[in-house]
Amino acid sequence: MSNPTFERIQAEIGEAPVMLYMKGNAMFPQCGFSARVVQILTHMGVPFKTANVLEDAELRDGIKAFSNWPTIPQLYVKGEFVGGCDIITEMFQSGELSTLLTEKGVAHEAAN
Repeated sequence: MSNPTFERIQAEIGEAPVMLYMKGNAMFPQCGFSARVVQILTHMGVPFKTANVLEDAELRDGIKAFSNWPTIPQLYVKGEFVGGCDIITEMFQSGELSTLLTEKGVAHEAAN
């Protein structure tokens, strides 16, 4: 059975090396958790694209089913689900996020 929402997500995470599904957008995050992930990515100089799940109920429900993860934001790097706010924050603080980005060939500033 074809699922247009899953196909859209697959296309987006395939096209953008770093894709963030969030509430709001990078310029105007509409939840604290989304804002924190944007802040981390921006601080690290990571180029990323966003999709606002508040504008699209099908996307909001679809991304949770797609990743089997119940919360937003959700970060994908090179098509792979990395995690939500807590995981991204921990990975950033431990240096793991920088390591992952390097392994995936995503340009960023390594300094924390």
